[in-house]
Amino acid sequence: MTVTLFEALREDHDTQRTLLDLLVRTEGASEGREELFGKVKSELQSHAAAEERALYIPMMEHDATQEKARHSVAEHHEIDELIETLEATDYSSPSWLSHAKQLQHLVTHHLDEEEHEVFQLAGRYLEEEQKQQLKDVYRHEMEEHRQ
Repeated sequence: MTVTLFEALREDHDTQRTLLDLLVRTEGASEGREELFGKVKSELQSHAAAEERALYIPMMEHDATQEKARHSVAEHHEIDELIETLEATDYSSPSWLSHAKQLQHLVTHHLDEEEHEVFQLAGRYLEEEQKQQLKDVYRHEMEEHRQ
């Protein structure tokens, strides 16, 4: 059975949830916190760029899916802003963990919304062949950004 675009996205969503769960369990200015934050940041940024290209740009071509796509892209920007806040905060600061938990909450909300609303909506408007092509676009973009 071939993997769909939505299944490929869900796989990466699971990775993001796991990384964020581990991140909020770290303590102080530890090497582990710094390394894990680097992984989280890289994963979230790569995923957002690839997802926008493979899912949200095609969704913006349909009137019925345009608003939901724009909302999701706006959430990507909110996530980017929170990552910048974390970068500007000392790892040992108590506010760092607070911001990390905000990031976890925001990302989890975003992923749940995508999986329960966006994917179903997009699934109705994107053609089957297009979904397969977009899965390839997504995977290619993820590889490009991960290098």
